[in-house]
Amino acid sequence: MPKITFIDSTDNARTIDAENGSTVMETAIKNDVPGIEAECGGACACATCHVYVDEGWREKVGGPSPMEEDMLDFGYDVRPNSRLSCQIKVSDALDGLVVRTPERQA
Repeated sequence: MPKITFIDSTDNARTIDAENGSTVMETAIKNDVPGIEAECGGACACATCHVYVDEGWREKVGGPSPMEEDMLDFGYDVRPNSRLSCQIKVSDALDGLVVRTPERQA
């Protein structure tokens, strides 16, 4: 089972087992990770599951789709490593993934 580390805006880290095939957002919601609101439930229709992908993981995670880029326009403090966690599918290749939550969601 892949592990994902969520780090909040105050540098509190929490490592969670994630299920293959789920999304990073689903993992966060299922485990009550603070800072992930996911108001649209994972439909890529808001930016309330915005995360910063750790630089060492950006290539493995890949970049956002055009639709995701449009939604990120509504995010708070969007950076080059910003992604919507609802659009990151969990797989064994992402074991050890580190993401940070912004200070607040949009």
